[in-house]
Parts: sequence; structure tokens; C-alpha cells
Amino acid sequence: MLNLTRKVNEAIIINDNIIIEVLETRESKVKLGLIAPKNIKILRKEVYDEIIKSNKSSIKNESEIATLKNLLSKESIQES
Repeated sequence: MLNLTRKVNEAIIINDNIIIEVLETRESKVKLGLIAPKNIKILRKEVYDEIIKSNKSSIKNESEIATLKNLLSKESIQES
């Protein structure tokens, strides 16, 4: 991890097309401004983590549903 110190109105540039600027600091909070191409997704980490958690849960549920469908189809074949 790269750790940087920046003052208000100072910025960092990532990959020639993403700018992160310190807009304000107050108490223990930092307000950042981000400029990036529209095709770059920018999410707060807690939102990103929740999306990943939800996706993993969906995959697990889909796997369980597929298993149940397989069991049901085997039972219907055995009854025939």
C-alpha cells in the first residue's frame, strides 16, 4: 500500500486519467473529490464489500437451487 500525505487542494493522479483531490479536512474526516472516466466504477469500500457479499450469497443460493433441481429430477425419473 502506498501511503501519501496531502494538504487541502493537493491531489494525486492515477494512470494519467484519475485525479483524487483533498477538498476539505474537518475533525477526523477528509472530503475527497474524484475525477475519472465514466467507465470507471467508483464505490465506497463498504458498498463494494456489501455487493461482494451479496454476490457470494447469490452464487451459494444458485448452487443450492441447482442441487435441489437435480434431486427433484432424479426423484421424478425414479417414480416413472
